[in-house]
Amino acid sequence: MAPVTGTALARTTGWIDVVGCDAAGPAGLGPLQRALLEQARLLAAPRRLLDAVRAAFPQAECLASDSPAALMPRLQQALAAAEPAVVLASGDPLWFGIGRLLVQALGAEALRFHPAPSSLQLAFARLAQPWQDASWISLHGRDPAPLAAALQRRPTALAVLTDPGRGGVEEVRRVLGASGLAGCYALWLCERLGHPQERVVRLDAAEPLPADLDPLHLVVLLAEPPPSPPPDSLPLFGLPDGLFLQHPDRPGLMTKREVRIQVLADLDLPASGVLWDVGAGVGSIGLEALRLRPALQLWAVEARGGSAGLIRANAGRLGVEPQGVLEGRVPAVLAELPDPDRVLLGGGGRERAAILQALLPRLRPGGMVVIPLATLEALAELRPVLEQAGLAVTVAQLQSWRGAPLADGTRLAPMNPVLVLTGRLPATVRSAPECPG
Repeated sequence: MAPVTGTALARTTGWIDVVGCDAAGPAGLGPLQRALLEQARLLAAPRRLLDAVRAAFPQAECLASDSPAALMPRLQQALAAAEPAVVLASGDPLWFGIGRLLVQALGAEALRFHPAPSSLQLAFARLAQPWQDASWISLHGRDPAPLAAALQRRPTALAVLTDPGRGGVEEVRRVLGASGLAGCYALWLCERLGHPQERVVRLDAAEPLPADLDPLHLVVLLAEPPPSPPPDSLPLFGLPDGLFLQHPDRPGLMTKREVRIQVLADLDLPASGVLWDVGAGVGSIGLEALRLRPALQLWAVEARGGSAGLIRANAGRLGVEPQGVLEGRVPAVLAELPDPDRVLLGGGGRERAAILQALLPRLRPGGMVVIPLATLEALAELRPVLEQAGLAVTVAQLQSWRGAPLADGTRLAPMNPVLVLTGRLPATVRSAPECPG
């Protein structure tokens, strides 16, 4: 690339300057970028900016850049003649901009990029939000399924580049609502960023869109604690995922509603007795079990620090009271608990088989263990442990889909399949697992 000395640009061979701007167009350029346009004999810009470019820089031949393929021959001609040429682009030309096409057609050595702040940078700046950990996704010409998948991971901040031809911000709101997370995010609509008439507003789920909505808009979703409705207003079971508080650094790591419903059914909850929720996470399954069987004694166990406070906070939101919430390593912490009638085993990772072998001798006659699993390997490891302990074993796979907007219709977006392994101990026999080896 050609050298730059101060603000003087010594052109010894041909190259093309690609200059980024915000929504204000050429009026928002800094002195160095404006000097490049003043020296240019060829200027290419989006059609929406072309009139302003012609008025500001009458010395140059001005062409629309909306059809890059048609523009390339003229740019190649300017390169061959070492003719000063500038392509004006939005924001950072190498971030979802014309930069990629220019590199492919002309080569990186023929281009010099002068990015402006990207729309994401401007959006987070307007919201005064740090964004080094933010996620982003583009819906330009894309199916919205990746947005639904991204929301299930519950990012703390998610920027969405919208496609006005597919619904724009309204498409984002539909996906957010279909994911059951509308109450978990503040939705900020950002229009014409950098323009004197820019607008940044928060939209509620039922609030109508601005009548003068600008096609140049993006959406920023910022996580916030979901509202806490009165417990007696909640459904009996099958609570929405968005109701539960999450670990800030591990959002979305909880049993989803469809799986939770199936596991609650498989637990065959007795009217009274002891339920262990081992690897309780945010407590969603055990706490919902208490809504179904208030006389149960729920003991929630989670190794992750800070989990006890989170589980108890979720219990308060649901109007239930666990018998105990313990933080600590399993199986050691289980020694403190009364023998269970039901055990839900989640988490555990590589230690899950050892945990299962440790807890089975404590299971009361007629008791059950239910284990949701994500992999076939985990099933192959744990099923023999239950069988060798004399439990009657069943296996089921749960696959569910959620509706997601697709153009003017609805598509079914698959969720991760889950294997549910259950074991029931005979009512009159109490067995212990065989020792390995």
